[in-house]
Amino acid sequence: METSTGLAVAGAIGALIGALVTYVWRFSEHRQTTVPQEAAPLVPPGADAVLSVLSSSVVILDASEHVIQASAPAMVLGIVRDDRLVSDEILDLVRLVRRDGQVREADLALLPQRGTTAHVHVRVAPLTSRLVVVLADDRTREQRVEAIRRDFVANVSHELKTPVGALNLLAEAVSEASEDPEAVIRFSARMQVESERLTRLVQQIIDLSRLQNDVASEDAHLIKVEELVREACEHSSTEAERKRIDIAMSIEPDLLVHGDRAQLHAAVSNLVENAVTYSPENTRVAVTAEKLDDDVRITVADNGIGIPGADLERIFERFYRVDPARHRSTGGTGLGLSIVKHVAASNGGTVDVWSEPGAGSTFTLVLPSRSQEFDEENA
Repeated sequence: METSTGLAVAGAIGALIGALVTYVWRFSEHRQTTVPQEAAPLVPPGADAVLSVLSSSVVILDASEHVIQASAPAMVLGIVRDDRLVSDEILDLVRLVRRDGQVREADLALLPQRGTTAHVHVRVAPLTSRLVVVLADDRTREQRVEAIRRDFVANVSHELKTPVGALNLLAEAVSEASEDPEAVIRFSARMQVESERLTRLVQQIIDLSRLQNDVASEDAHLIKVEELVREACEHSSTEAERKRIDIAMSIEPDLLVHGDRAQLHAAVSNLVENAVTYSPENTRVAVTAEKLDDDVRITVADNGIGIPGADLERIFERFYRVDPARHRSTGGTGLGLSIVKHVAASNGGTVDVWSEPGAGSTFTLVLPSRSQEFDEENA
C-alpha cells in the first residue's frame, strides 16, 4: 500500500514538472515570435561587388554612425578605429548627408593613427535610407609632389635671376666703361664666369629632369670603372692644381659596371668637383674604387669643411644648400648631389655619405659589379 502511494506521488510530481517545462518552453517560443528583433542594416545586393573594386577607401555606416563595413585601404589610412570613424570632419559630412540626402565632397588634412598628416579627398553619399557610404582617396603623395614642383619652380626662378641679373649689370658696366680697356676686360671676364654658371645651371636642370623618374637608361652598357674615375678626376684637375690639392687615386683593376656612361661620368665628376671645391688649399682628396662582395664602391673623401649632422639627410634634395653664401661664392647650383642620387638609382645603385664638421666628408657611390659575360648575355 505504501509502495503504490509513493509511486502515485512521484508520478504526480513528474507530471507537474513536465507541465511546467512545457509551459516555460511555449512561453519562450511565444516571446521570440511576438517580440520582433531589430534587423541589422544590410548592404544592398550587388553593392559589395562594386565597392570591392574601387581604389578608394570605403566605409559604410548605419543610422547610429557605427561602421558596418570598411575596406582594407580605409583601415590602412587610419580613418576607422574599431567600429567608429576617427575623423570628426568626416562625421560632420556624414550627418549633413543624412540630413538632406545630398552628396558631399571635401579635401581634408587628417592625422590618422600612423602619426603623419594624410591629405584625403572625401566623398559622402547616401547608400540606402539608413546607410551612408564614405569614399576617401589618399592624395598625400600628390600633395607632396605638387609641393616639390612648386618649390622647384620657385628655386629655379631664383637661381636663374642671379646670373641673369649679374649679366645685365655687367653689360651696363661694359657700356659705361667703353673708353676704359682694362675695365672692359675685367667686366667681360666676369660676364664669361656668369655665363658659364648659367649654362651649367640650365644643363643640370635638363639632366635632372631626365633622371627624376629613376628609370634605367636605354643607353646602358659595360663601363670600365678605371676609365670612368680617371676622366672624372681629370675634369677637376685644373681647379685642384690652382688650390694645390692632391687628387690621389686608388683603383682596383678590371672593375666593370653596367650603366649609362654619360650619367655615371656626371655623378662621379660631381663628387670629385665638390670635394675639390669645398676643401681648403694644400689638402688631399682621395678617390678609390674597389669591389666589395657583389658591388663596386667608388669613394671620394676629402678633408674639407664637412657637413653638420642636421643637414646630412637633406643634402641630396634639389637646391638644398648647407651654406648658401658659400655656394654662391663657389658658383654651386645646389643640384649636383641631387643628380648623383638620381644617377645612382637609375643605374641600380645607391649613394652614401659620412661627414663631420671640420673633419671632411666621404661620399660612396655603390653600383652592382658586372663581368664581361653580363654584356654578352644581355646583348
